Amino acid sequence: MAPGVRNLQLTTQSARRKVASTDDMENVRVRLLDSDDDDEMRRIQIRVSGMTCTACSNSIESALKAIDGVVTASVALLQNKADVVFNPALVKDEDIKNAIEDAGFEADILPESSGQGKIPHETLVGQFTIGGMTCAACVNSVEGILRDLPGVKRAVVALATSLGEVEYDPSVISKDDIVNAIEDSGFEASFVQSNEQDKIIYGVVGVYSVTDAQVLEGMLSNMKGVRQFRFDQISGELDVLFDPQVLSPRSLVDGIHGESNGKFKLRVRSPYTRMVSKDVEETSTIFRLFISSLCLSVPLFFMKVVCPHIPFMYSLLLWRCGPFLMGDWVKWALVSVIQFGIGKRFYIAAGRALRNGSTNMDVLIAVGTTASYVYSVYALLYGALTGFWSPTYFETSAMLITFVLLGKYLEVLAKGKTSDAIKKLVELAPATAILITNDKDGKSIEEREIDSLLVQPGDTLKVLPGTKIPADGIVTWGSSYVNESMVTGESVPVLKEVNVSVIGGTINLHGVLHINATKIGSDTVLSQIISLVETAQMSKAPIQKFADYVASIFVPTVISLALLTFLSWYIAGSIGAYPDEWLPENGTHFVFALMFSISVVVIACPCALGLATPTAVMVATGVGANNGVLIKGGDALERAQMVKYVIFDKTGTLTQGKASVTTAKVFTEMQRGEFLTLVASAEASSEHPLAKAVLAYARHFHFFDDSSATTENDAKSGWLFDVSDFSALPGRGVQCSIDGRRILVGNRNLMVESGIDISTEVENFVVELEQTAQTGILVSYDDILIGVLGVADPLKREASVVIEGLQKMGVTPVMVTGDNWRTARAVAKEVGIQDVRAEVMPAGKAEIVRSFQKDGSIVAMVGDGINDSPALAAADVGMAIGAGTDVAIEAANFVLMRNNLEDVITAIHLSRKTFSRIRLNYIFAMGYNVVAIPVAAGVLYPSLGIKLPPWVSGACMALSSVSVVCSSLLLKRYRRPRLTTVLEIIVE
Repeated sequence: MAPGVRNLQLTTQSARRKVASTDDMENVRVRLLDSDDDDEMRRIQIRVSGMTCTACSNSIESALKAIDGVVTASVALLQNKADVVFNPALVKDEDIKNAIEDAGFEADILPESSGQGKIPHETLVGQFTIGGMTCAACVNSVEGILRDLPGVKRAVVALATSLGEVEYDPSVISKDDIVNAIEDSGFEASFVQSNEQDKIIYGVVGVYSVTDAQVLEGMLSNMKGVRQFRFDQISGELDVLFDPQVLSPRSLVDGIHGESNGKFKLRVRSPYTRMVSKDVEETSTIFRLFISSLCLSVPLFFMKVVCPHIPFMYSLLLWRCGPFLMGDWVKWALVSVIQFGIGKRFYIAAGRALRNGSTNMDVLIAVGTTASYVYSVYALLYGALTGFWSPTYFETSAMLITFVLLGKYLEVLAKGKTSDAIKKLVELAPATAILITNDKDGKSIEEREIDSLLVQPGDTLKVLPGTKIPADGIVTWGSSYVNESMVTGESVPVLKEVNVSVIGGTINLHGVLHINATKIGSDTVLSQIISLVETAQMSKAPIQKFADYVASIFVPTVISLALLTFLSWYIAGSIGAYPDEWLPENGTHFVFALMFSISVVVIACPCALGLATPTAVMVATGVGANNGVLIKGGDALERAQMVKYVIFDKTGTLTQGKASVTTAKVFTEMQRGEFLTLVASAEASSEHPLAKAVLAYARHFHFFDDSSATTENDAKSGWLFDVSDFSALPGRGVQCSIDGRRILVGNRNLMVESGIDISTEVENFVVELEQTAQTGILVSYDDILIGVLGVADPLKREASVVIEGLQKMGVTPVMVTGDNWRTARAVAKEVGIQDVRAEVMPAGKAEIVRSFQKDGSIVAMVGDGINDSPALAAADVGMAIGAGTDVAIEAANFVLMRNNLEDVITAIHLSRKTFSRIRLNYIFAMGYNVVAIPVAAGVLYPSLGIKLPPWVSGACMALSSVSVVCSSLLLKRYRRPRLTTVLEIIVE
């Protein structure tokens, strides 16, 4: 049955069959906000420039929500866009724009399309599988075709993964147009996925006839929110375009299941599973062709080598049948099947390459095998007409195709192993989830199993022991230990209790958990990791430009050398420059020269050059992911292996980021308990980490022996003073009033600005704290300095060893911090860093990075990925410490998932190993062609008698690219340096 297509117009609810959904009321509310007829609410979208991290988007959201009349406001960091629903009677468009600009960002109101609330057209990023590429020349050809298409903004094609990533404007060109353009150029193509949020692909079970298909299509036509669909009964795939504000993927599944009384079942098709199935299909196809060619080539080998020693068989081959011998007829028939049946793919690929104005490996294969085949046929016909029988070379053509297919099969197998990282990550994704439906009182009334791809934000999910957590979320009930090694690389299970976050794909080990899903789909940590690894494998290292350039001129150069070889040997033979004894039996100078030229054509291999970099980068990204280091791409690896300076942020990077009060000294007659109560009262309203440390210290002081008063709520209600006029002073501290008296808690600057006198005794005590890597917090009450608290942030246990290890590697470590100079120097001295930059504001860190780059040095920045994001983006290599946040993925080149400084060394060390392997691959690939082509041309034949028959040249060519891929696969043996041996690393 041909795929059915329906372009549906949304109508009133009364004209449609209602679909049961727990989200109907919310959908109606959102839809009312977007309605053309609703005059009370408006919705606009604003493009925001200047955002660098989640902190930026959060600050914009806060500014928008503070405007009277704004109903909802959400800011998408990666899309650089704000979506605002507001009451136009209370606030105007320009007021919203001005609020964003007042927050320090640039804002432009996006034009609305035909109706209010409809999102304007934007570029989409789609992935496509591309079949038929054999070398870097194919990649260049496909990229050129894609980039020339109207509406395409960017196109990147990866040979090793057979994937293309295209950024395009859907209002100008569709994904089907892109697929057709690729196929029109002679390659195979299919759409995989895009970043659209309103399209989904289902696999349908239960459709067994045309009638069933018509019933399903009728249900979809009557379903509210379905805009367009296409059902292919042969493959069982259903593509649905829907309105995400009216319909969700799960409500569509439930609706079809309910209306059909369970006859039709829909399951979401994972794009990664479809990609893997295509890889398996390609591997089996090439293997089948190789086996077929081998089976037909074995009789040819048998006839040439074995039959002459068996009189009966040999006499059959010499039996004349018409104008030719029986052996010639058999050879011709077998090789014709191999040449034009099995080898048809080479002609097709060569034809499309020439049609697109490029040349590739298939052109060389087609030219070489055709020359051998055509000459053999010519020799037979010439012998039949003249009686002068020249030797034929049918075996050469057959052997060439067989060896090429063998090499291609081994190459596909090897390349398949390089993409194991993505396959393993995909396997981590849970298949199903247990959805808990609650009543109005929050009591569970139903549990059912659903596809994990259908989980929605806000769902309550039950996680049984031994199963995978289906989505990122927060524990709402229960406690258990969870294995998070797939994200952090740490094998030690982590305790998860109420209000603790969990990561989708990690394994629940012991107890039952109820979680509230907060992130689904592409927003989950696992999906971001997969996306990051996939993007890295799609990217091209700058060194690969060399291979792309060589590939563009390689085939024409080789064909020119082959022609030059033929003319040289033919002319030399014609003038008697070499003896006739060199000629094959019954051979001519033409045949002698032709065999050398064919050998030149088939022995040359641009594939080895094209695979040298991408295969190594793919393996490295997979190895990095397995070691907790996520790499953005080959360009990041190339820069990291040349790093000269590594700049570390102090707090949360070199230190543990968990501040604690180490001492408290009172400089007045006030009791210590009263002093701590005053400080804790002031800091209780602050969200700063130091404030929390002070509050915890004071609570512990008061209630160490009183277990009944250890909870925060009881403590606040029982012992903290009432505070008024509280305000936080960024970079200085806090101020408030208690009993009408002003209290200040902060640093020296706050006290000096407020006119508080700092005695010599207090100053000496603070200096002493700072010299021991502690931060002094000064406290004044009623304009009198009453005491000082000492706060310390312990260093990470591996910090000093990592710093020493970097120095052994020839890398200079630098520390930047917003803390005071004495504390900064003390910390730097403890870890062994000589170069320190202190009292630096977040924006100033980027300037420090640029100052080290002025002499052309490669600089890496290591930070926590939040306030350090400007510096991470400014650095040549940004390394974000911690779990995969939006900030880390957006601003950094490396994400160090384990929150361990050892991974800084691992990132640099792996980069160096990878590029050592890439250089070795290039040396081998270039060396192979530089040596092999002259040998095939017969340079050594006059002196040493070394001559490569064309079939031997074919075997060498087939194995050369396999050798390069296998060389890259050796990176799988990489082991990250251990702390016990890291100090033995020497400068490479």
